Parts: sequence; C-alpha cells; structure tokens
Amino acid sequence: MNIDAWVWWLIGAVGLGIPLVLTAMPEFGMFAVGAVAAAVTAAFGGGVVAQVLVFVIVSVALIAVVRSFANHHREQRPQHRSGIDALKGRSALVLERVDGRGGRIKLAGEIWSARALDADSSFEPGQQVDVVEIDGATAVVM
Repeated sequence: MNIDAWVWWLIGAVGLGIPLVLTAMPEFGMFAVGAVAAAVTAAFGGGVVAQVLVFVIVSVALIAVVRSFANHHREQRPQHRSGIDALKGRSALVLERVDGRGGRIKLAGEIWSARALDADSSFEPGQQVDVVEIDGATAVVM
C-alpha cells in the first residue's frame, strides 16, 4: 500500500496535536500547523525538500510571532495584588486606640489587630490610618 506524502504530513499533524492537548504546550500546535502546511505543499506536488522547508518556515514563523505577541501581552497585563499585599497602602478606620503596643482597626470590612509604625504615635477611634505593612496578623499603620 502506497500512501501519499500529504497523508503522512496530516498524520504527523495529528500526532503533534496529541501532546498539545496533553501538555498544553502551544509549540506543538505551531508544529502541527507547519505539518498541515507541508501536507498542502505535498498535495500540490512539492518535493520533499520543499515540504520540509515549508514545515520548518511555517513552524518557526508561528512560534516567533506567537511568542513575541504573548511576551508583549504579558508585559501589558496589569499586576493584581492579592492577599496581604493587596492590603498594604489601604486606608483603615481606627476602632480602638492604636499605639506602639496595639489596638484595633477595621480594614477591608474586617477587624484587625494593629500597631503604630512609630512607637510614639497614637491614633484615636474614628481616625483614618494607612496600612504600611502586615506583620503576621497585625496591621502596621501610620
């Protein structure tokens, strides 16, 4: 049984699609598209050299374009802070007197232990303070 070259290229494209699905590595998808392009070249009567060149050129071009697009997109994406990093810099309401030894604040809808950044400072209930950092379960404010 003699199978045409374009069929082999399509089998190769399917074979490259399997690791794409299993590993979620987009490079396999680029190689699969390159194999489809080589199958088209073979179907139109291109020789083995032309088929391999089309496969390599299409695959490499797709990887270069997609990778540069992905890198550009990753750099443009805003960085979202989460967890305690999201609390730094936020304002809080003093519930119980806060000084260098302790106190209570309402931060992001929750009641937190707090202490003043400067041990000589104190904040009275009702005042707004800014969270400088989170030290364990204690908000350091000023």
